[in-house]
Amino acid sequence: MQLTAQEEENKDFFLLPEILIGKTLDANTDFPETNAQKAFFLSFGNQNYSKEHEWRYRLRYPKTGISLGVTDFGNTDKLGLAYTLMPFMEIGLFKEKTRRWNLNIGIGGSYMNTQYDDITNPFNQGITTKLNWSFKSFVYYDLLKISRTNWRLGLGYLHHSNGHTRLPNQGLNSLLFSVSSRINSKSKSDKPLDLTERTKTFQTYISIRAGLGQNVLSEIFNDKKEVYTAAIYMGSIINSTFKFGGGLYYRFYENYYDYIKNNEALVSEQVPHFRNNPYKYAITYGVYGSAELLMDHIGIEGELGMNFYKPFYKIDWQINQGYTFQNAENETVEVLGELNSYYKLKRTISTRLGLKYYLFSNSKSPRNNIYIGAHLNANLGQADFTELSLGFVHRLNLKQKK
Repeated sequence: MQLTAQEEENKDFFLLPEILIGKTLDANTDFPETNAQKAFFLSFGNQNYSKEHEWRYRLRYPKTGISLGVTDFGNTDKLGLAYTLMPFMEIGLFKEKTRRWNLNIGIGGSYMNTQYDDITNPFNQGITTKLNWSFKSFVYYDLLKISRTNWRLGLGYLHHSNGHTRLPNQGLNSLLFSVSSRINSKSKSDKPLDLTERTKTFQTYISIRAGLGQNVLSEIFNDKKEVYTAAIYMGSIINSTFKFGGGLYYRFYENYYDYIKNNEALVSEQVPHFRNNPYKYAITYGVYGSAELLMDHIGIEGELGMNFYKPFYKIDWQINQGYTFQNAENETVEVLGELNSYYKLKRTISTRLGLKYYLFSNSKSPRNNIYIGAHLNANLGQADFTELSLGFVHRLNLKQKK
């Protein structure tokens, strides 16, 4: 589609090379020794000043784009390299006083060329799969502006993990400092922003979704199996940008079902009645609230939920929080995880974070829309399963507020 002269005027494309230096944090006991972590990212993006895009106005004209990166964790033999593809959004901080401070958040994926191996690489328990989720959160300061180039300093956090699709999965966490230069397509960047007050809008919606996830139960039961999910919810869309809602969710864990069906040790010892109805004790249901940022076809969503029913998690916890050791008689002794208050919190609180792609642009407030999503589900922040989903959204009448 060809841009009009006005649209072309409002486009400000940029190229952003970035060098990062920092430290890979130890993921486990006896983690391989590391030197300084080094990374290079190249980002392509734009800051669209168009008045026609409601979400850009409401977010005070953020920068968006995609980053390509390569990371050396400081030990290429044991930790290897990560090759990253990551969409990002950058919003200004303290814009009413200065436009030098920015917050950059990215969610994407990485290919890791070195993984955990119980024989050749047993102490790298951070990464066990080639494909992993990647998250980046950085604060930047524009240090110096020369013509079309903004020199910047950054400080932030980088995370890689596989979303519980194989264990061990401690993840790799890094603290980093960066130097970058944003090279703008136009000599005059950071033009005055149109912050004229706009009419506020409000729209009720109802939605359903179904998903298919994958996870493993433990390091012993380490085969990937499916998690089937469904949810129904409703809420409000404010200013065609901010989507809030809540509803009910359901999940069925194939790993839980198989463990019960096969009458594994903890079932026969603790809960033999589970065998009478394996399906019943392999499901979870609860309530949740969600918040989503709508940007044309893209949605960034976070959820916080409460499990009303997750009976098998008691066994899940005991297996994964336990350990084994050799006693004086050279016998293997298994110690189960303690059912403490932390266990109760993780059994109860669920979280979900991910990206959606909508068939129709949300800027046009379509009556009906379909999306596909990729999410990481967790128990109080610890990865539970990775999920792909398909959803439908129906909007009611659009209302305006003065």
